[in-house]
Amino acid sequence: MSPAVHFTLFALFITGATAYTNYTVGGTAGWLFDQNTNKSSTDYATWAANKTFDLGDYLIFNTNTNQTVVLTYNETTFRSCSIDNSSDTDTFFYGNGNQQFGQPLTVEVPLTIVGPNYFFSDADDAVQCENGMAFEINVSHGVGLPPSLNQPPPPPYVEPPSNADGSLTPPVANLPSGAGLGSGVNVRMTPWSSFNASSGYNYAHLMQAWSNFGGNPMYRHQLS
Repeated sequence: MSPAVHFTLFALFITGATAYTNYTVGGTAGWLFDQNTNKSSTDYATWAANKTFDLGDYLIFNTNTNQTVVLTYNETTFRSCSIDNSSDTDTFFYGNGNQQFGQPLTVEVPLTIVGPNYFFSDADDAVQCENGMAFEINVSHGVGLPPSLNQPPPPPYVEPPSNADGSLTPPVANLPSGAGLGSGVNVRMTPWSSFNASSGYNYAHLMQAWSNFGGNPMYRHQLS
């Protein structure tokens, strides 16, 4: 193999290994709120200010079940510190369904949309958000989404033909083998385990990513 080929392969390896970054939100302070002092464990806006975020990067929230993690692309929702009037297509709530307070929790959020991404905790009737548990970032394109987050959306719904008596046959969608949404998909409640450390993707985010790139509005790399 020629030196030029060796160099090209080495360059590709280095690019693939460093293309994406996992950011631990708040660093060692984590994503936490002190209910006795009504203060967040750090200034998250300051933490995010000097960082560059690209498609395919992950935000890692080391937290517990006393806080929530909400991602929205809607500035109005972000400023209100509430998801009450948000849309299923622009706001996502991450959690593992644990109803016990104070249980350790790690939430992994992929960045799949270019532009403003807003994060906050809506716990304690928005008291946490209003007292520092909120920040915004701007996501750049970088090298684009990795394959695990850049899957094609499912095909659109096709209206079934009418029967002779005018009734409709059961709804049918033309789905290729292995495609389509699984049962129980909820675009608002997004279990953190949907994004495991090895592979996989969530259709809700892919829907948003494809919509952002002009595709049909229906829509990690290894942790270091």
